[in-house]
Amino acid sequence: MNTEAPDPRYRELDLWPTELAVAAMLEGQLAAIAAVQSQTAAIANAADAAALRLGATGRLVFVGAGTSGRLAVQDGTELYPTFGWPMDRMIFLMAGGTGALTQPYEGAEDDITAAAGDIDGCAIGTSDVVIGVAASGRTPYTVAAIDRARAAGALTIAVANNPGTALTASADHALIAVTGSEIVAGSTRMKAGTAQKAMLNLLSTAIMIRLGLIYEGRMVAMRISNAKLLERGRLMVRDIAGVDDDVAARALEAAGHDIRRGVLVALGHSVNDATKLLDDHGGNLRTALEGLDRA
Repeated sequence: MNTEAPDPRYRELDLWPTELAVAAMLEGQLAAIAAVQSQTAAIANAADAAALRLGATGRLVFVGAGTSGRLAVQDGTELYPTFGWPMDRMIFLMAGGTGALTQPYEGAEDDITAAAGDIDGCAIGTSDVVIGVAASGRTPYTVAAIDRARAAGALTIAVANNPGTALTASADHALIAVTGSEIVAGSTRMKAGTAQKAMLNLLSTAIMIRLGLIYEGRMVAMRISNAKLLERGRLMVRDIAGVDDDVAARALEAAGHDIRRGVLVALGHSVNDATKLLDDHGGNLRTALEGLDRA
């Protein structure tokens, strides 16, 4: 398995000057990102399929073990503050449970019975999208979860770093960045982990784009939770609606700090009308604005 094989070039890594070792590790990180380039079409196809499947009720489910599971959780937890993706439409299945996010749980990644039980316990169905992440592509817990989810009718996506594996064969969509041997043999938190995080970033962001949660390159569905984000929200309302700072601030306040609704209020609509318009367009600000133009 490529990600586990030692690289003879680094056999005496512990004897190298630290700066040379760091430079070699950085080179590995750059190579990991380069390995993702071949996957852009596969990521786009998976994102399009996921957005279509999720619709108005589907859930995003992230599955993994160890480093891969932690990276999946890290990516998923950013979707609520960044894009307003509801937490009740997000599930994290980690081999060994949530305690494994901070502590190793020996043997948890081999527990296929737990994987099937976790999928069944979440009542995974046809509107859900299940993303399984494993550098090796053969982690039993993750493979079993993807198998069970696909049997339940969910759309399944695999993220891995080795080709021709059980995980990639089981999923509807396979994203494979072949990162090869690690500088520190078997430490997939390095090159493989970097490539996984990049693919997850690209996949989840592309899904959010297709769901209409981004407008003109802005995070118009983000959750405003502090003073910095409040100011950013006001600027978005100002720039999109083409109003001055005071009008933008008042509109955003009236809209309950919802940026998309705030834009429509700033354009002269009542809060109720703005809410209905967004609801009619599935929360998509662009199509809501286009609907106004056609009216």
